[in-house]
Amino acid sequence: MSKKVPESDDNFDFLFKIVLIGDANVGKTCIVQRFKYGTFVEKHSSTIGVDFTLKTIEIEGKQVKLQIWDTAGQERFRTITQSYYRSAHGVILTYDITSEDTFRNIPRWIEDVKKYAGGQVMRVLVGTKLDLAEVNRQVQVSDAQQLAAAEDMQTYLETSSKNDVNIEKMFIVMAAALKEKHIHLQGLEKTKSEIINPSRPPTVPVYKTGGCC
Repeated sequence: MSKKVPESDDNFDFLFKIVLIGDANVGKTCIVQRFKYGTFVEKHSSTIGVDFTLKTIEIEGKQVKLQIWDTAGQERFRTITQSYYRSAHGVILTYDITSEDTFRNIPRWIEDVKKYAGGQVMRVLVGTKLDLAEVNRQVQVSDAQQLAAAEDMQTYLETSSKNDVNIEKMFIVMAAALKEKHIHLQGLEKTKSEIINPSRPPTVPVYKTGGCC
C-alpha cells in the first residue's frame, strides 16, 4: 500500500537514489514526468548529461523519498552519466518495446551497472511505450522476462507514460524492495554487533539512508 506525500514534507524514513538508464529516446524523461507531475508531453528535448528530481511516497506507513536521476542515453554522454551510478541503490534499465535495437543494447547497460554501481544494486527491467505494442511491438514479453530472470533482476514491467500504465507501480515495487533490503541488512549488522560486543547496550535503529552524488 502506498500513497504520494506532499513534496514540502521533508520528514522521511528512507532515502534511496534511483538511476534511469537506457538508449536515447526510449522514454526515460517521460517516465519521470509522469511519475513526478502526473503529466505526459509527447515531445521532449534530449536529456543533456543528467536531470534530477525528488519524489516522496508512503509505503506501509513509512515515508520513502526517491532521488531520481534521469540520464542521457547518447553515447557522447556515457562517460559523464556513468559517474552517477555510484552510490545508487536502484537502477531502472529501460528499452523501447517498438525498437529491438534498444533491447539488444540492454546487456551493455547491464555491464556498465556491474562495473560502476556494483553487483549489489537493485535492478528493474522496463519496456516502454506499451501503448504502441499492438501494431509496432518488436520485443516479446518472453524475451524480456528471460533476460530479467537470467540477470537476477527484481522484476520486469512494461509501461506506458502516455496512458499511465505501471509508471507508479514501477517505483513502488523498487522502493518497497529497497526498504525491505535496508531493514534486513540493518538487522544483520545489529546481530553481528551484538555477537562481537555482547555487553553493548542496544542502539536505536536509524532508517534514513545516505549516499547521493
